[in-house]
Amino acid sequence: MKYIRRNVTTTASLRQRGKTTTVMESHEIIIPVLGILLPIIITLAAFVMIVYLRKYENVERMSMIEKGVALDLFINKEKFYTGWTVRWSFLLIGIGIGFLIGYWLDSAFGMEEVGYFASLFICGGIGLGSSYYVEEKQRKKESK
Repeated sequence: MKYIRRNVTTTASLRQRGKTTTVMESHEIIIPVLGILLPIIITLAAFVMIVYLRKYENVERMSMIEKGVALDLFINKEKFYTGWTVRWSFLLIGIGIGFLIGYWLDSAFGMEEVGYFASLFICGGIGLGSSYYVEEKQRKKESK
């Protein structure tokens, strides 16, 4: 059996000779492809999930109507609940302040990732705590 010797040039040997190449190896091409496909796949999956949740909620309501069950479970008795809006706004404000404090800790003391993560969690927790305080204050005002 004869062995055929092929003349294979690698990207490193081409660089040493001063030539450039645009050929990518198989493990180098995976990252750009995933970078393009992953957001598309995640968006489609979220859309399909929302459609199916709405579909099965409608099927559930229709079966309750056929059986004659009261539909009081689906009627929203509160006029407008701002709790989620307040909670998310305070959380995101806390995260933004946490990023600023983390950047300051990194630039002033060289704490790198530790400063960012610690300040994010601390300020995010402070934001959630303050949103709880505001919600309780609103509930007390509405109950009077």
